[in-house]
Amino acid sequence: MTHAARFLISFGRALSLSSLYQTGHPTLERALESAWTDLGDLLAAVRQPTFTFLGEHVLFGDVPLPGRHGWEWASRLSGCGIQRVQFEPPIDRDQFVAFLLDVDARLTGHPPAPVPACPGAPGGIRLGAVGLRDTAPPSDAPIRTATLAFNLDVEIDTARWVQQEAADHHQIPLLEVEATVRSLSVAMHAHPQVILPLVRLREFDQYTTAHSLNVSVLAMGMAERLGLTAAEIRAYGVAGLLHDIGKTRIPLDILNKPGRFTASERDTMNRHPADGARLILASDKNLDLAAVVAYEHHIMIDGGGYPQIQYRRGCHDASRLVHICDVFDALRTRRPYRDEWPLDRTCAHLRERAGIEFDPHLVEPFLAMIDEACAPFESTPA
Repeated sequence: MTHAARFLISFGRALSLSSLYQTGHPTLERALESAWTDLGDLLAAVRQPTFTFLGEHVLFGDVPLPGRHGWEWASRLSGCGIQRVQFEPPIDRDQFVAFLLDVDARLTGHPPAPVPACPGAPGGIRLGAVGLRDTAPPSDAPIRTATLAFNLDVEIDTARWVQQEAADHHQIPLLEVEATVRSLSVAMHAHPQVILPLVRLREFDQYTTAHSLNVSVLAMGMAERLGLTAAEIRAYGVAGLLHDIGKTRIPLDILNKPGRFTASERDTMNRHPADGARLILASDKNLDLAAVVAYEHHIMIDGGGYPQIQYRRGCHDASRLVHICDVFDALRTRRPYRDEWPLDRTCAHLRERAGIEFDPHLVEPFLAMIDEACAPFESTPA
């Protein structure tokens, strides 16, 4: 759990108890001390932490905070005019306690409590509204902001942590997965060119993380293009993010091997769809679509690929869609055993394999989406 998420949990607990107990009560004091300690840890990790509350959404800095969508206090804080809180050190404990009691007063409709201040001194806690087009979007709507920038550091770290949890504990933390997909959706709507591969590798052992994020965005872009509902688009995004989760059981020396696989190594690689499906199903019953996609995303439209199926059958629409996204991003990424393919060669490959490996009804819409995402770059003067 991140320092930001841990602080919000203890902050919410202290807010709950502040409405039940008078200042000085041991129970409230313990909660205040816990929140103060967690704020100290957060300030040690982040120079000027800023939270934004948009309905049920919680942003830390400028991206949604993993695992905090639907946090019980977010909509209440936003509703009483506290849409952004910024902590700028130095902050002392008296300032923090007074700030928390001020927030409690605003939430309960009482006159705000005075917050200690030192005129001319640096630091402090700032709170108020932010300039947004939509301050409380419905849960299925993308967040639209006037001023918030975007980067994917949090999403990269969260996706890597999810994969590590899967490798170490054989469990998939669904809240963090869904938060990452929502954040990618926000980026996709705010920056249409995010459809292009958005996470570039710094090291080869980051491939599974970067590739999963890219496939998630590509899958959501295609799902939206095909007219699916918001809930279906997010489900496709989750399936894209988890399609290769079975690779967490493959040693890195095999994943990053620069030469040809031995027969044993190929068998290990080919087990990742079934391993991923089992892992997903064991983690959460609500991930059934993701499990199907994990199992089927290497099965070709003509029945080839792997796992080998005894009786030829059609794969799920999501599996056929993710298969195209998967191959596109894989070919466009440099690997230890080959350079990345140019865009025109990659697109030609998808067209050549339509009807054999890929669903021909999906290839052309996919390539049209890529063409549109590339258009602004192609038209930019050199």
